[in-house]
Amino acid sequence: MAKVYAMIADGTEEVECLAVVDILRRSGIGTVLVSVGPSRSVVSSHKVKIEADAVIDDSDLSDGDVIFLPGGMPGAENLSACRQLIDALSQAVADGRRIAAICAAPGVVLGRHGFLEGKTATCFPGFEKEFKGGSYTRQGVVTDGNITTARGLGFAIDLGLELVRLLAGEEAAEDVKAKIQYS
Repeated sequence: MAKVYAMIADGTEEVECLAVVDILRRSGIGTVLVSVGPSRSVVSSHKVKIEADAVIDDSDLSDGDVIFLPGGMPGAENLSACRQLIDALSQAVADGRRIAAICAAPGVVLGRHGFLEGKTATCFPGFEKEFKGGSYTRQGVVTDGNITTARGLGFAIDLGLELVRLLAGEEAAEDVKAKIQYS
């Protein structure tokens, strides 16, 4: 079975994170919510308290098929500042594993650290200035090779479904769409 690590930090946009986690878990994909801070307890960008499954210090992200980065500010900045996460993303790229990001995270994390070099990606408008060597598109969800990005909260369900399609196939994605009444 596929496995996804969904990263979370203080200031993460909660719906972008949890909508994707929900879609993945509904499809049967093992999804672990990992805090990049010292505590499993995280306070989102809209002051919602969320309890992660694990903290990054106690996690080995190398067995995941995808590392997912939600947006939100200052959540994306907090993800970008986490050296362990950036190292895990570098290893994932080297191993040919997938990375996904939404809203500010494609620019603030992936672009800033060079993961979008030669890739086409999307993000919340304005954060594309961080796309070092990458091309920006206003599409809602974009997969270019092993990188999948989404523009913002309004595309969180679409991002989750795209990840299900990539990891479990079109039939699995269509099954989740039907179950959640998404057309």
